[in-house]
Order: sequence, then structure tokens, then C-alpha cells
Amino acid sequence: MALMKTQKEQIMRKFRRGELDTGSSEVQVAALSARISQLTEHFKVNDKDQHSRQGMFRMVSKRRRLLNYLRKTDANKYLKLIDELSLRK
Repeated sequence: MALMKTQKEQIMRKFRRGELDTGSSEVQVAALSARISQLTEHFKVNDKDQHSRQGMFRMVSKRRRLLNYLRKTDANKYLKLIDELSLRK
């Protein structure tokens, strides 16, 4: 259920700030969004999987905190990121 290595690398290449960037806020939010969308599809089939659902809620909270940080530090990057990931404000 985790992201495949190739998927992670594609996300990092698309959202990184520099050549060696793997942990910036943008990359973390994009990786969490991909994982959350995978889990959302998982719950359409496995609606009684409450343990994974709790983990997904934690991921959503972490993504929200990262987005709040990004909005405070650089509003332009925040707006660009939520537009690219098609997230709600």
C-alpha cells in the first residue's frame, strides 16, 4: 500500500526546489497527497479498515500543518502547490 520507489522519485522530481531536494515542504505535501489518494481508493473497497483510516487522518493532519507553514512562509509557493495538486484551500 505504500508508494512505489518510482512514484516517489517522480513526485520528488516534479516538486523539488533544487537538484538534491527531497524533503522540502512542497515535496512532503505532494508525497502525502499521493499516499492519501491511494488510501482513499483503498477505502472504497475495504470500508472496515479502521486502523488504516486512522493513519490516513494523521497524514491529512500533517499535510494541513505543512500547508499552513508554507502559506505563512511563502504564499506564492502555497498557491502554486495547491493549484498543481488540486487541493482545496
